[in-house]
Amino acid sequence: MEFKHIPVLLKETIDSLNIKQNGIYVDCTLGGGGHSYEILKRLSDKGRLIGIDQDISAIKRAGERLKKFKNIICVHNNFYNIQQILKGLEIDKVDGIIMDLGVSSYQLDQSERGFSYMKDAPLDMRMNIDSSLSAYEVVNEYSQEQLCRIIRDYGEENFSKRIAKFIVETREKAPIITTLQLVDIIKKAIPLKFQKEGHPAKRTFQAIRIEVNGELKILDKAVEDSIANLKTGGRIVIITFHSLEDRIIKSKFKMLENPCTCPADFPICVCGKKPIVKIVNKKPIVPKEEEKLTNPRSKSSKLRVAERI
Repeated sequence: MEFKHIPVLLKETIDSLNIKQNGIYVDCTLGGGGHSYEILKRLSDKGRLIGIDQDISAIKRAGERLKKFKNIICVHNNFYNIQQILKGLEIDKVDGIIMDLGVSSYQLDQSERGFSYMKDAPLDMRMNIDSSLSAYEVVNEYSQEQLCRIIRDYGEENFSKRIAKFIVETREKAPIITTLQLVDIIKKAIPLKFQKEGHPAKRTFQAIRIEVNGELKILDKAVEDSIANLKTGGRIVIITFHSLEDRIIKSKFKMLENPCTCPADFPICVCGKKPIVKIVNKKPIVPKEEEKLTNPRSKSSKLRVAERI
C-alpha cells in the first residue's frame, strides 16, 4: 500500500521553529517524516535532527523517506523519555523541538492496527506494538465505571454511561474482538437523533486510544522535560488535535511563563520563581481554509509556540 503523508501546519511549524543552519532539533513524533524533511532541508552538514517515535513502523518509513540526509538520528522510543534520549546521545541542549500529537495518518491507514472506526480490524490501537495494554483489554476487562470515566473524560462523550453499559452487557455474552463490533455497540447506545454530527464512534475510539497509549498522562512531564533541554532562545512547537491536549499545553505554557505563586495582593514576588518561557503566540495558530480542504485531518489542529528565556 502506498502511503501519502501530508504534514499538518507545515509552513507555520517551520516558520515558528526559527531554524538555524547549524542547530540541533528534535522531532518528538517522527511519524511520516514530513516535518523532519523540511527541517533537514534547512540544516547544514553541522546541523542535526533527532527523530523520535514509539511506533517502529513509523521509524522504518521515515528512515526510508529521509535516507538522503546524513545528519538525522532515528530513535525508537517515547518522547516522554526525551531527557534520557538526549543524555544517551551526549546532547546537552537543543535549538528546537516539535511535537505533532495524536494518531498519524499512516496508523489510521493501517487497518490492522485497529485505530480506525471505518475499517474492520482486531481491537488494538497500540502505537507501540510491544505495549502490553491494547484496546481489547480496555473494552473487555475494564469495569463499567472505568469505561464510563474514560469515555467521558477522554472522549468528552455525552453518552458515556450508556456506551459503557452496552459494552459490558455485550461482552457478558462473548468477548468484543473487532473494531466494527465495537462501532455497532456504540451506534446502538447513542440515540439516532444524536448521530447526525460526525461519526458516532469517533469520541469513544479517541478515548480508548488515549487510554491505551497513556497519551495525556505523559504530556505534562514530557513538555516540561523538553523545555528544560532547550537552549536560551530555543523554541518548542506543539500541534494538538483535540481540546484535551490543547488545554494541557496551554496551561503548561502559561504556568512556565508565569510560575510565581505569590498572592495577587503581594507588592513584590517573594517566591523566587522566575519565568522559563515566553509564549510566542497568545492565540493558537490554526490551519487556513485551503489546508482544511486539501488535508481534512488538519481541521481540528492547533499550534502553540513557546520560547526558552
